[in-house]
Amino acid sequence: MKKFGLVIAGGIAAIILLSSIGPMIGLLVGMAILYFIFKQFLKADTTGGKIALGVIGLIVLMSTINNAPAIIGVVAAYILYLVYKNWNSSKRNTVKEESDPFVNFEKQWNELKNS
Repeated sequence: MKKFGLVIAGGIAAIILLSSIGPMIGLLVGMAILYFIFKQFLKADTTGGKIALGVIGLIVLMSTINNAPAIIGVVAAYILYLVYKNWNSSKRNTVKEESDPFVNFEKQWNELKNS
């Protein structure tokens, strides 16, 4: 039953991720352009240059804000990662501790010595 839930959650996350790839790319491009505009704004010496870069930066910021649904795509990608991680962890078998009391004593003794 756990695998079925993981498949459903992974499928929904994959559909959301695929549907928001466009806004994610737009957000990435917009953020890169804003970064370069900001760097040029700091380098600009004239007031006119700073005003022009500020206006261009504001226009790019407004168009980047339109890609806000990309955040949902990032969350879906993270959920898909968690599903993948939990899918692989369920295959592992847990190792039982040895029942020999002397082995456990040696392990605990070494932990006490090291701390």
